[in-house]
Amino acid sequence: MARIKKKGTSGAAKNYITRSQAVKKLQVSLSDFRRLCILKGIFPRQPRNVKKANKGSTAPTTFFYNKDIAYLQHEPVLQSLRDYKTFAKKLSRAVGRREWAMAKGLNENKPVYRLDHIIKERYPTFDDSLKDVDDALSLLMLFANLPSNANVQPETIQACARLCAQWQLYVMKARALRKVFLSIKGIYFQAEIRGQSITWLVPYMFTQHIPHEVDFRIMSTFLELYQTLMGFILFKLYTDINLVYPPALDDALEGQGAGVGAFQLTEQAKAALDGLSGQDEGGAKGRQTTKASASSKKVSASEVRRQIKAVNATQAEDDQEVDAMIGGAEAGPSGSSADVALTDDFVERPAKDGEESARLITLADLDASSASSPQQSLFSPYYFYISRECPRGVLEFILRSFGASTSQIGWDEVSGSGSAFKENDPRITHHIIDRPAVNSAARQHEGKRVFVQPQWVVDCINSKKILGAALYAPGQTLPPHLSPFVDDDEVRRRGGYVPAEASVQNSDAQTALEKAEEEEDDSDDESVADEQEVAEDDDDKVAQRPALVALLADPLNEDLVASAELEAEAAGGEDALHELQEAHDVAKKAARKRGSKKGRTTTAAQDEEEAKNMAKMLMSNRQRKLYTKLSYSQGKRGEEARKLAEKKQKIVKADKKKARTGKAKSG
Repeated sequence: MARIKKKGTSGAAKNYITRSQAVKKLQVSLSDFRRLCILKGIFPRQPRNVKKANKGSTAPTTFFYNKDIAYLQHEPVLQSLRDYKTFAKKLSRAVGRREWAMAKGLNENKPVYRLDHIIKERYPTFDDSLKDVDDALSLLMLFANLPSNANVQPETIQACARLCAQWQLYVMKARALRKVFLSIKGIYFQAEIRGQSITWLVPYMFTQHIPHEVDFRIMSTFLELYQTLMGFILFKLYTDINLVYPPALDDALEGQGAGVGAFQLTEQAKAALDGLSGQDEGGAKGRQTTKASASSKKVSASEVRRQIKAVNATQAEDDQEVDAMIGGAEAGPSGSSADVALTDDFVERPAKDGEESARLITLADLDASSASSPQQSLFSPYYFYISRECPRGVLEFILRSFGASTSQIGWDEVSGSGSAFKENDPRITHHIIDRPAVNSAARQHEGKRVFVQPQWVVDCINSKKILGAALYAPGQTLPPHLSPFVDDDEVRRRGGYVPAEASVQNSDAQTALEKAEEEEDDSDDESVADEQEVAEDDDDKVAQRPALVALLADPLNEDLVASAELEAEAAGGEDALHELQEAHDVAKKAARKRGSKKGRTTTAAQDEEEAKNMAKMLMSNRQRKLYTKLSYSQGKRGEEARKLAEKKQKIVKADKKKARTGKAKSG
């Protein structure tokens, strides 16, 4: 006899759980439940049959996997949240009773939790974490540029700004930046790290208006997770290129607005050498203390011999470690000398027997050797000065990522400290400015430098070459800024709008096609010219032969051939018939060419339409509906492309008319 199952104990009713049931099961508040789900990466699910999952009820609700909620029951952060809730109650009670000493002690020992284990669980490999770092960087860049208020504390903004600066330092050192795009939302950057394309958005340096409907509790939870994730990623990236993480920060330079220049990169071997020297000093002090204490005690001869052996063994191990570290520093992590010393200080290797002197490696040598392609050293031959109205941090990051060193970039003192030179330096080749009134500055530095707008820097990067500065002069209408993230060929294939400026880059095939069409038109013109010459030679004869005139006007009409032959036979016998046949053949050939040229596009369109109809007849109903929907979307894109093209034509016509009016007034 089959056993009858109780309703709601198997299938969807067992696999899914509602949000209210999950909160009750975990014994946490709704806000803490949301925080746990964000940290652990658990999100709502939609069952196939909502009625079965909700045990017969059709009320709208949110479902989760039952296994995910059971997984949350063993989460250490859950216990930390419960401890914090208990701490909040005790602190509130102590403050209410005015027990300030107890409240101070509770506040100093408040429970905290770490998210290291969550990062390891969610990202088993380092490449997995790089795939998910896009959102983390965008959120960190957003918080780093937000004003402090009741929802965003100054400490949070400072921590985000520090992580962003450390990321920019690595991208500049590794020359990993590939694309930049200036959009309305902000500045899009794309870097390539370990084969992964990482794209993030940086807001403009304006006063940010925060809408009231933004839930900062949820954003703060994501920020908490992303800060821990970025710490792991930066530590790994810095370690891979033999750098010490976190880099040392000069508080004085940071207070003066130096930006990324306030951080000092240190190579790991140098830090290890400094640590060993400190240990040697400490060991010497310790040995002196031992001598002082030994003078007051009686020491046996065997103990003295044992200490001497221990000192000699320690000294030998230290020498081996120093040699290994210096050798590793010279070879680098991958056998190259590209990443040896990353500070302005020199790293000197002790000279061995037979060697004259140690090798000295500076930061300039490393910057010169780190570029692996011409694009990554695009700005290396030039010197730049950034005017005070331009975003100095963004431009410095872009220029240094593509070859310009710290000694090749200067800016106004108002923008912060750390500038390599002043505005009147004769080495400046490009003056980046974002205001139209530069006549006095241009006269002052006439012939020494070119003035360009900030878009010139980005367009040079995307085009992978140095562009002319005339189109980007101050006060000039800038050329269209095209996105490097758009595949023009794919957009054209889908029927979308492709600007004419983007088509110039891929115009080789179009030029060849136009050339072939021009040759074909020339051949047609030649045939028409031959026909006209024959007609002009026979004007006298044709004037008195109406059948011949009608035949030449309509050479494909076979009914007129007999009448024309009779007229030719009466006019000149066999010679006239031969001339008639030649004229008829030439006119017939020219008419066929004209007809084929006019109907070529129509015939191809008809053939394509017939093929589509035949294919639709062989489709199923589902496939036919999907094809109709796709065709509608493609037609809509084509209509949008047509409207944009018409809008572009109107703008071009208006500009030409304005230019003509201006010339007429000036004349």
